[in-house]
Amino acid sequence: MAQSLTEIAKDLTLTLVEAGRLSAEDMPDTLQKTHAILTALKAQEAAGTPMPVSDAPPVNWRKSITKYAVACLACGQTFKQLSRRHLQVHGLDGRSYRAKYGIPRTQPLAAKEATARRRQTAAEVKPWEKALAYVQTQERDGNTAPKPEAETQTDTAETTAKGRTEEKLRRVV
Repeated sequence: MAQSLTEIAKDLTLTLVEAGRLSAEDMPDTLQKTHAILTALKAQEAAGTPMPVSDAPPVNWRKSITKYAVACLACGQTFKQLSRRHLQVHGLDGRSYRAKYGIPRTQPLAAKEATARRRQTAAEVKPWEKALAYVQTQERDGNTAPKPEAETQTDTAETTAKGRTEEKLRRVV
């Protein structure tokens, strides 16, 4: 059974109120506007008139990423980095934001300066080399990752840890 335009407008307006995006005081006005828009759309559909296309030019995402800031293309706010939390305000995540505005997957959603600083820090710290050294040190000292059975036996693990600590102290002394 097809819903009437009034029912559709009511459902859309109630959804906005329930989502907290519309106050109860603004509900009658929004309901009237929604019904008017739906009526106009139905009339256009019946007449076979094509839907109006937005005259806004496509957004150039390259201009939104500057040296010290990145502008959100959805709302225009500027940040050092577009966070997941901010994109959720618009009902998007990083992947859908990139798809919506035609941004390549490899393009960071951060200011150029912040991206350069992260790259420089990574080059200086070289975490890929430290990971190998950490694993080798753990193997050399006999500290391998605990097995699932060992996690359930806390007394044995604590005793083993105390024994290792005492053994290291004896080596030092």
